[in-house]
Amino acid sequence: MKRRSLMKAAALVAAMGMGTAAFAQDAEKKIIGVSIPSATHGFMGGLNWHAQDTIKRLGETYPNLEFVLSTAGDPSKQVNDIEDMMATRNIDALVVLPFESEPLTAPVKAVKDAGKFVTVVDRGLSQEGIEDLYVAGDNTAFGRVAGEYFRENLEPGSKVVVLRGIPTTLDNERVEAFQKALEGSEVEILDMQHGNWNRDDAFAVMQDYLSKYPQINAVWAADDDMAIGVLEAISAANRNDEMWVIGGAGMKEIVKRIMDGDKQLPVNVTYPPALISSAIEMTALNFVSNAPMTGRFIISSQLITPENAEQYYYPDSPF
Repeated sequence: MKRRSLMKAAALVAAMGMGTAAFAQDAEKKIIGVSIPSATHGFMGGLNWHAQDTIKRLGETYPNLEFVLSTAGDPSKQVNDIEDMMATRNIDALVVLPFESEPLTAPVKAVKDAGKFVTVVDRGLSQEGIEDLYVAGDNTAFGRVAGEYFRENLEPGSKVVVLRGIPTTLDNERVEAFQKALEGSEVEILDMQHGNWNRDDAFAVMQDYLSKYPQINAVWAADDDMAIGVLEAISAANRNDEMWVIGGAGMKEIVKRIMDGDKQLPVNVTYPPALISSAIEMTALNFVSNAPMTGRFIISSQLITPENAEQYYYPDSPF
């Protein structure tokens, strides 16, 4: 889904909210905990901004709803935050974007087992079926769309390297879809290492790739922050003309370079950080309306090209 379409969806949710605001005035007070990773890179910076903006707006719209927001720079801090929300605030619902899947699964299950409404965002848990609501981008499409571009724009015998994100279910889904899209193409994946969706880590991984492989035709960075780190490493090695790079998520700096026809960044794949807004709004509606808010809400991934990049360029966006 294009960012503009997502904004339309959010507007529809807001319109629904206007119809329930009067009901909410007299409703029982509910506390919604929101636990997300810290703004350690551009995508998370945008996501944090959208979370804060949505909480402020919903708090003004629904006086019976109270929000508790916590951010964490590692899984152990996030586990402690969630346990604290349960112990000291007795939250009625939890919206959680896990820092990592495995260490957050048991703590989130404990929240669900206590009878709370649970919304999991983006990075799924390692055990299926715990949450009431799952909101994410289409991670399979994210990997497939990128893989199809590689397949269609590289000659047989071309060699590529891949940077993976933090070990999570969504990273697995993306990589598996990318690999499947390349099956039978005779495009060789030389290596795959974790850059952890971090610019500095990606720089170090790409330096390693450049030292080991004399031929690299393209790089799937799978994230725009990692793409920037990759580009810096390529430039430092003076190999700019040898390969192009595809990131992901639609960072405004990357989209602008696509608009300008940068050959090293031919395309991008969408994955909007505003998905946290959808998750928080839908969780709120569970308490202020009779609309069903359980299941899976998946936001599709689109290919950003020089021809359509202007539709995805928001110069005032935090990401």
